[in-house]
Amino acid sequence: MPSSAPRTALSATLRSFRGLFLAVGAFSLAINLLMLTPAVYMLQIYDRVLASRNTTTLLMLTLIMVGLYALEAALEWVRSRALIRASAAMDLRVGPVVFDAAYERTLRGKSGSAQQALGDLTNIRQFVTGKGLFAFFDAPWTPIYLLVIFLLHPWLGWFATGAAVLLLLLAWVNEIATARALAGANREAQGATHYASTHLRNAEVIAAMGMLERLRTRWVQRQSRMLSLQSHASDRAAAVGAATKFVRVVCQSGVLGVGALLVIDGQLSPGGMIAASILLGRALAPVDQAMGSWRSLVQARGAYARLQELMTAHPPQGPRVALPRPTGLVMAEGLVVGPPGSRQPVVRGVSFGASPGMLVAVIGASASGKSSLARALVGVWSPMSGTVRLDGADVAQWDKAELGQWVGYLPQDVELFEGTVAENIARLGPLDSDQIVRAARRAGVHEMVLRLPQGYETPIGEGGAALSGGQRQRIGLARALYGDPALIVLDEPNANLDEAGDAALVAALRELQRAKCTVFVMTHRLNILSIVDAVLVMDNGKISAYGPRDAVLESLRAQPKGAGATGATGGAADQQAPPSLPDSAPSRPAPLTQQECTA
Repeated sequence: MPSSAPRTALSATLRSFRGLFLAVGAFSLAINLLMLTPAVYMLQIYDRVLASRNTTTLLMLTLIMVGLYALEAALEWVRSRALIRASAAMDLRVGPVVFDAAYERTLRGKSGSAQQALGDLTNIRQFVTGKGLFAFFDAPWTPIYLLVIFLLHPWLGWFATGAAVLLLLLAWVNEIATARALAGANREAQGATHYASTHLRNAEVIAAMGMLERLRTRWVQRQSRMLSLQSHASDRAAAVGAATKFVRVVCQSGVLGVGALLVIDGQLSPGGMIAASILLGRALAPVDQAMGSWRSLVQARGAYARLQELMTAHPPQGPRVALPRPTGLVMAEGLVVGPPGSRQPVVRGVSFGASPGMLVAVIGASASGKSSLARALVGVWSPMSGTVRLDGADVAQWDKAELGQWVGYLPQDVELFEGTVAENIARLGPLDSDQIVRAARRAGVHEMVLRLPQGYETPIGEGGAALSGGQRQRIGLARALYGDPALIVLDEPNANLDEAGDAALVAALRELQRAKCTVFVMTHRLNILSIVDAVLVMDNGKISAYGPRDAVLESLRAQPKGAGATGATGGAADQQAPPSLPDSAPSRPAPLTQQECTA
């Protein structure tokens, strides 16, 4: 690992295992010394036992041989166990950090990163516990075998050294020949997998409109590019592998030929000839195994680099000062918001405020910026510029877990998690029955839940597949209301609701008003406007009107037909300062003006 590598949880964890890796290296040294046992045993059999015909010597040598083999097996077991424990400890330490970093990247619009990052961590763990790493631990001890072969005879030593160098050269050729193709194949494989996983989520749409063949054709094109690159790399690897096998068997047999010449010349005993063959096999085995594991090494190295980049880009947040429960005072100042990864803003320079307990309806045409504003208010999207403040603190300054307990959010596309209804309402936290039922009653979903097969214990299934769209939306609303949040943002909460669901939503909003909870409702339906305190009109990413309900609606009615928030792109849309609350409505919480926000 280069010293200039950024310090992350992964690199720090691997550094903390230095002592363990040194111990594994020491075990590898002992194991490789013990692997001399068959050569020494064979040498003693040929040169001592057969010459003396002494069965006692044979018995003693055999007992020693069995004992050394048993010790070698024990050391192998301890070495494997140590690396297995190390890989598990690494996963437990690094896994949560990788999960959080992958979540942050996914939040910024790169949906394939989470699956890739967790797969990379698994790749490294499997490499640490696999045979490939053992080969790299054993490879440095190849000189020991070569030294012993030199002690038998220099000719044999030089022959064995030449064989090892030739295999290393072939390993280098294999890396050069396959690296680029394998990297391209891995990229194409990830792209094909991501394409399939993202598009097959819409299986119902695919089935209804007969799109399967076209989607399959596109996937096959990606898969074909991957297979082409992989086949290209595999062809080269197979050629190098065949050459490697040829060199190995020739050298393995050739050392016997060289040894036979030395035996004929009287410079070596027959036992030394057999021992040299065994030792050469042991000397070349780690090199051969390392070549076989080269691909897994390359993959682990790539996984390590990607995880380093991910965790460097999204380092874990340190502890922050816990802020008190907010009252619900919301202020947006010069807010510019756009999708993650995009430079094109959707919300452009808006400023407004809402006092605690205010119920604000955000209306406007499609693509006017309502949903983008909703995401910015709860901190899902980071502003390009400007701030959103909750009780004076920038939403970005809040600890996410701390802020989450005071915020309720119902997105336009409601996603439920695998688990029970109760677990989803409780936000996958500890199950507080009173709070769960209270949130369900607030959302008007309690009776509906009781009618489910197992009530609150009904398994929802992945994505809430077992429920209708309206049921998912109402359970999502209960989840947003869980825990008495101070700020609630509802994006099209009645999009999938029937008349009963609409009535339950209105009742829930009235109760939130009484509880002094600040609520923003992004909506196309105007029936909610009868109970709101203020209306904020979005038009082309800007605020065209903001103020008390009656005043805003009156101004909208007074506009010429086709103008305003639902049709105009200029005029009112270019206004910067929303109107103040007039004195005629003292009973409603006052929306803060732009001047008050920026004061």
